[in-house]
Amino acid sequence: MAEKKTSDQEFLEFLIKALVDNPDDVKVDRKVDEMGVLLSLKVNPEDMGQIIGRQGQTARAIRSLVRLVGLKHHARVNLKIEEPEGGRAAPRVKREEAAGGKGLEDLKL
Repeated sequence: MAEKKTSDQEFLEFLIKALVDNPDDVKVDRKVDEMGVLLSLKVNPEDMGQIIGRQGQTARAIRSLVRLVGLKHHARVNLKIEEPEGGRAAPRVKREEAAGGKGLEDLKL
């Protein structure tokens, strides 16, 4: 039996699918507890930048919209954006690699 989606869950799915390049990979889970409603969002790792936005502005806007939908239904709704496997930190580039394989002493400044 398929589980019934709520208005906040449907709204978030609609919004995120409109933003990402891989809408088929969007998944929204909903949990309710004494603190309110928690929506967990999972997207394709390639789409994380589009969801987060520059300095987190897009993520902040999405969270605000989800809270407003919750207020309309007298519920406290929060959004958790799930980090993809191996996420967050990109590998650091050594100074020598950034300088084209040359050591710092080889650079002419």
